[in-house]
Amino acid sequence: MTQLPEKDLPPGRHLLLKEHLMTEIRQEPAPSPSRKWLRPVLVAGAVATVAAVTVTLLPAQDEPFVPPVANASPAVVQLLEDAALAAEHSELRVDGDQFTYVRSKSAYEITSRGCTRVTAGPLQTRELWKSVDGGTEGLLIDTELGRLPIEADPDPEPTDQNYGNLKKLPTDPDKMLAWLYKHKEGEGRSDDDLAFDLATQLLIESVMPPKTSAALYRAIAKIPGVVLVKDAVDAVGRHGTAVGFPDGGDTGRQELIFDPKTWKLLGRRIVLLKDIKTDSDIGCHGVLKAGSVEGTSAILQRAIVDKAGQRP
Repeated sequence: MTQLPEKDLPPGRHLLLKEHLMTEIRQEPAPSPSRKWLRPVLVAGAVATVAAVTVTLLPAQDEPFVPPVANASPAVVQLLEDAALAAEHSELRVDGDQFTYVRSKSAYEITSRGCTRVTAGPLQTRELWKSVDGGTEGLLIDTELGRLPIEADPDPEPTDQNYGNLKKLPTDPDKMLAWLYKHKEGEGRSDDDLAFDLATQLLIESVMPPKTSAALYRAIAKIPGVVLVKDAVDAVGRHGTAVGFPDGGDTGRQELIFDPKTWKLLGRRIVLLKDIKTDSDIGCHGVLKAGSVEGTSAILQRAIVDKAGQRP
């Protein structure tokens, strides 16, 4: 079995309910007034139960939250070029009868009524096995959902995330960019925002061919409006440098977080840039504070293994 360069690391606007996992194998985003936060894999027979959850409270601060200053676009290009070069130099041997393995932690819900910034919680641990060619049943182990099969899908949609399907994507950045805009989905958001969102979906819970991921990073750098975030924190507390895209109302920003030394992708988060009112009495009298994190994830391990259920 082949393990990718990411190493194990210890745990360290409006998304009020976690989306249900539906019976269809293909993704169907849960509706949200603003940005969707998708679980990249839907599992046959699984429906997530919405439950009361806790949140992590950040220290109260008197000064107002100031969003990180975005550098000029050349800094974005440089970061993503570094990430692309790191991806290109990773070694990956994959056979058609093997499985990709991804272990991650993520959180999606805010239910706090406090008047401070909060972070979605609690964290859920996920282990995902998908067959390389998509033709063999895979497996998901989730701390909330339990152990669930992933249906085989020998005839996937273009955006489905098995390794064989991802290998069909363009390896030229300009062609990859055109592909993102062609296959984006969603309403009420700009085409640029949706293209960035699709790119994050492809990257977060998949094992991607090196040349494909390199092209995807370089394509993201060509999306107008992508900004640099000098310091961002993933779900397990690792600090990194991020690229992000603010939503149309400039109230929230989705970010891809990279290790500043290795340029490997650490995870993603959605952070509020200003106070917002909610549809229910969460936050402080129905207001969530700027700086609150609506969604967060961390990629802990990616690998190639010989069978579903096998760990590297």
